[in-house]
Amino acid sequence: MRSIHSRRTAIALLAPLIAVSAVGCGSPAPLPAEPSPVQSPSAVSTDIPSPGAAMDVSRELQRLETEYDATIGVSAGEPATGRSVAYRPDTRFGYASTIKLFVAAEFLRRVPADDRKDVVTWSAGDVKAAGYSPVTADHVSTGLSLENLAEAAVRESDNTATNVLLDRIGGPGGLDAALAQWGDDTTHVARAEPALNEVDLGRTDDTTTPAAFTGNLTQLLNGPILPPDDRALLLEWMSGNATGDALIRAGAPAGWTVADKSGGAGPMRNDIAVVTPPGGDPLVLTVLTRRNDASAAYDDALVAEVAAVVLSAFAD
Repeated sequence: MRSIHSRRTAIALLAPLIAVSAVGCGSPAPLPAEPSPVQSPSAVSTDIPSPGAAMDVSRELQRLETEYDATIGVSAGEPATGRSVAYRPDTRFGYASTIKLFVAAEFLRRVPADDRKDVVTWSAGDVKAAGYSPVTADHVSTGLSLENLAEAAVRESDNTATNVLLDRIGGPGGLDAALAQWGDDTTHVARAEPALNEVDLGRTDDTTTPAAFTGNLTQLLNGPILPPDDRALLLEWMSGNATGDALIRAGAPAGWTVADKSGGAGPMRNDIAVVTPPGGDPLVLTVLTRRNDASAAYDDALVAEVAAVVLSAFAD
């Protein structure tokens, strides 16, 4: 399912991030019973080395909130320089399918490379119950390897693939515990697909914040969670994401490279990404949005316009 071009793109994206930090060169330790004292997402995403590194785009984002009758959350950070943008960084949003990126990451962390080739199967009933499953629906009779399922979850946002991987890592509770080990005590993983898309804002179930997700993705790319080969593989899958063209990628300046994982349901539309300008330092960007009218459909253009505003600040 992977191409040589996407593999090279992933490696090119990864190299500058690895250069920022020397940690993460060995295999990750097994998941302990208690969370390990890794750096928290808030510390990762707000580690600003010099005054004035935080850039204010609040006026432009407030305008978009009014125009779209929506609530916007943004957290962006450039690890090499400490420059950042934050807008409602600690507001909770439903994460929808963006969580699939972290399902795949924890799968890579837990499952040795040889075991990822194991072929597993599922039923037509599993596919019907899970909903959107463009890859697994075509392989009910043959199954796929676990690694192919992880790729399908990230690139194609396949629900059945996600649920199979969740089972392999201990279900929603297993992923929730893993995120706590990474230092994220904000994100609350409660349910599998498709129930995770039914978000009650009076509860924390299946919600996160922009700061938490940017911290998690920064940890994945620049910390001890994954060894370099698995980081490159995860970025390769993100670089081939089939569902993100109208989101952050659409708002990025010409020539900038975007590797992302999208998510959306009902009024929610989200995207999380590694964005790299030509010859520049990569940055991590989380855009979480929801329409204020719960019956309104999400709008891809909102995410694209938010990305354009945020990325223009880094382009200056």
